[in-house]
Amino acid sequence: MLIRRASDIPSSEITPESVYMNRRAFMGAAAGVAAALVPGSLAACDAEAAQQEQEKLTPYEDVTQYNNFYEFGVDKDDPARNAKNFRTRPWSVAVEGHVAKPATYDLEDFLQPHKLEDRVYRLRCVEAWSMVIPWRGFPLRDLINRVEPTSKAKYVEFVTLHDPKQMPGQRVGILSWPYVEGLRLDEAMHPLTLLATGLYGRDLPNQNGAPLRLVVPWKYGFKSIKSIVKIRFVENQPTTAWMRAAPDEYGFYANVNPNVDHPRWSQKKERRIGEFRRRDTLMFNGYMEVASLYSGMDLRRYF
Repeated sequence: MLIRRASDIPSSEITPESVYMNRRAFMGAAAGVAAALVPGSLAACDAEAAQQEQEKLTPYEDVTQYNNFYEFGVDKDDPARNAKNFRTRPWSVAVEGHVAKPATYDLEDFLQPHKLEDRVYRLRCVEAWSMVIPWRGFPLRDLINRVEPTSKAKYVEFVTLHDPKQMPGQRVGILSWPYVEGLRLDEAMHPLTLLATGLYGRDLPNQNGAPLRLVVPWKYGFKSIKSIVKIRFVENQPTTAWMRAAPDEYGFYANVNPNVDHPRWSQKKERRIGEFRRRDTLMFNGYMEVASLYSGMDLRRYF
């Protein structure tokens, strides 16, 4: 099945939010398609089935009203308020650098060959809060295989739209715009890494990174760049937006690691949005299947 916009999908085909909000009902509804999903989706998103059963999805209202998206403001409610009129059509995505098939795609052409998957992933913010979100998208590695990186491609760099007229936060020098992020090629190829086009069975809301964003669930949320317009395959490690702004606080890898504190606060605990209690932060946000990517690395130095 090819990707379809939410506006093209009959309401009868969209899982109701009430079903999403009930973990048991959601898992039952998903059972019929679970075999078609890759490891890391739905049932595999938690280390243990018992833990998964206990984790509740973050309510849609919180997911869409409590956001970090500095292009639209620094307060958590700024993006929802300031992105209402953000235009996501027409939209193009440029694929550049060390690939056999560079091109600039209209969004629909960019998405056309790829299949949608629904995946429940935890998102852990460096500010020590977290959410559990049902994303919709496709594995980044599918795109990578499609464009055929050359032997010189060691990293993947992502760039957000730069449009200060639409994005009021870009009129202020909070960061060096446009926002830039990056992954090592093997990180980008990991089956957990997702290019997301929606959440809760709907198109991405503007404040959540419409129309296309990255989701890397074992890394802090600032790695999951939003409103992507450019994907570049490069030989050298990109200097990301937060590395440039505060290199002592934000490293390239940004792996969730309770043993490496932010200079101004501990990362050992986190608060799930909607809960009062604080819980232990899990190494790699609980996605231990990625640990082999960092075998032999000093994760205090490469933070």
